[in-house]
Amino acid sequence: MKELSQENLTTVIKSRPQNSHKGTFGRSVLIGGNNMYGGAIIMSSEACIKAGSGLVSVVTAEKNHTALHARLPEAMVLDWAFTQEFSDLIETADVILIGPGLGLDTHSRQMLEKVLQHQKSEQWLVIDGSAITLFAQNQYSLNYPKKVVFTPHQMEWERLSGLKIIDQTAANNQAVQKQLDATIILKSHRTEIYTASSQYRNPLGTPAMATGGMGDTLAGMITGFLAQFQEKEAAICAAVYLHSLIGEELGKEKYVVLPTEISKNLPYYMKKTEEKR
Repeated sequence: MKELSQENLTTVIKSRPQNSHKGTFGRSVLIGGNNMYGGAIIMSSEACIKAGSGLVSVVTAEKNHTALHARLPEAMVLDWAFTQEFSDLIETADVILIGPGLGLDTHSRQMLEKVLQHQKSEQWLVIDGSAITLFAQNQYSLNYPKKVVFTPHQMEWERLSGLKIIDQTAANNQAVQKQLDATIILKSHRTEIYTASSQYRNPLGTPAMATGGMGDTLAGMITGFLAQFQEKEAAICAAVYLHSLIGEELGKEKYVVLPTEISKNLPYYMKKTEEKR
């Protein structure tokens, strides 16, 4: 299993072209945040924007719109009722993230079904949180599995893979990855990544990061990196490593590191990486 390192960042994070615009850095559509869990999709959106995605649209329950507009005026917002505007929006995406705060009710399930049915061959799809549980419960199939990233924690992976936590060894995890044919980011105190060709282990992470919303932030970072960087496997590895790197650095002075603090620091750490090249 390969160990992630600073090299994963410098390989991916390069100086932006002088002749560029917001479309250069990808269109991301994030779907989630029911009436109870609006904070989850807001944290994902903040991470996606501050990780550098050029255009970010958020599809969420109407109750969350005011809070999202107030915190992130950079994000476009759409009610998650089934409308032609929703269908048109997901058509335009380079990357779709679904799951943070999505919930498990009928409407949430229908949202996931619509996204799975309409994913295009060139689009990347990140499936996180509630959407993983819904996917496992309903045993859906993937139209373009090689363009799909699952981001489960160990209990969600148990639901998706059928592997008890004690049985989640590298060999067993890789075997299920081959069945799904998608990329798996298995979150734990030492996150592991399983792709078709490789296994990676993140050596970083701190107990200071053990707080709600940390996974939502990581999902947003992964979405933002996939949207703007061309080498997709490398982008995923860089996002996972940078998430924990910032957490560890902040954890040297803070007993608790909040997910929003990681997002706040993203542009600074990405700039530091660019300057190291």
